[in-house]
Amino acid sequence: MFLLLTQVLVAAAMLLAVVALGYALFDRLIGNVLLGLVALVELGVVVQFVRGLFGIMSLEGTEPKATFTAYLVTLPFVLLITVWGAIKDKTRWAMASIAVGAFAVAVMTLRLQQIWDLHA
Repeated sequence: MFLLLTQVLVAAAMLLAVVALGYALFDRLIGNVLLGLVALVELGVVVQFVRGLFGIMSLEGTEPKATFTAYLVTLPFVLLITVWGAIKDKTRWAMASIAVGAFAVAVMTLRLQQIWDLHA
């Protein structure tokens, strides 16, 4: 995994979480700024996904490979499903769910990096 990509992705996901919380606090609906941040984070997740697919074989042991693969395959869908639900739901809680999804992306990305650092 690329440490720099992980750091940028975590920072972008946390920025998205803060912006989504701001939208929730001010009772705003999903807008272009938020969707742009979602697209940026999702692009980073896809790059991380492709990089991770090529690196799975360099992990030692079957348990780290299984955990790494589970995080890697699940990660691209977390934010997409959250945003899809937020577009359907027009309440402030939709923005809060995007914030939680963005936070989950940040945590899962850090966990991927941790598994990579320990077992690669």
